[in-house]
Amino acid sequence: MRRKLVAGNWKMNGSLASLAELDGIGAALDPRIDVAIAVPATLIAPAAARAAFPIGAEDVHSADSGAHTGCISAAMAKEAGAAFSIVGHSERRQGQCESDADVKAKAEALRRHGMNAILCVGETLDEREAGRAVAVVTAQVRASLPEGAAGDWLAIAYEPIWAIGTGRTATVEDVEAMHGAIRATLVELLGAEPGAAVRLLYGGSVTADNAAALLHARDVDGALVGGASLTAAKFAPIIAAGA
Repeated sequence: MRRKLVAGNWKMNGSLASLAELDGIGAALDPRIDVAIAVPATLIAPAAARAAFPIGAEDVHSADSGAHTGCISAAMAKEAGAAFSIVGHSERRQGQCESDADVKAKAEALRRHGMNAILCVGETLDEREAGRAVAVVTAQVRASLPEGAAGDWLAIAYEPIWAIGTGRTATVEDVEAMHGAIRATLVELLGAEPGAAVRLLYGGSVTADNAAALLHARDVDGALVGGASLTAAKFAPIIAAGA
């Protein structure tokens, strides 16, 4: 049985004062649910020292060191206290022109340093309306999947790009169909048991109002939450919805 994972992504938000929200989130923990939050690099160390749950990075470089101004390596993130990182978020794929190969290399860097990865995939609105959503997303899974992929360190987050921060959410039926396609791809690539062990998260305007329906949909093992993870008042009900 795959445990539910409710993960937050603060993106380019937060300050030292914001870390007080971690206390309220910690008070809402449920022993049946895994909870984690990725914070900006400047907050990893103080957040990890304060939180009662894993803190992660929002991105890492694929190299362990080098002339990569402004980037942080997996080793650096780990030293700061990060237990995992998000890789391949659409805001990096689109805004920073990251390729599937880049995403794969980043996930493999995390594995080298004993860290977990949440690997994001998702289609644009144009791709969905053209009937290409499943083909696009499963192609991303195939090309981004790291060597040694396994459920004990890797989760895949399906985040339709048109639903991120827009208030629009995919229907439960759409999510189940896409997660089913991702699961079938993982089973094909990894084998039946390993493919069934990787957790599949849904992300895209997840709120307290829609979390229960999404978190209990077929083949949905959790959520990757953006704006609603910034405060305990909004994030705690999502955790509770997964129980």
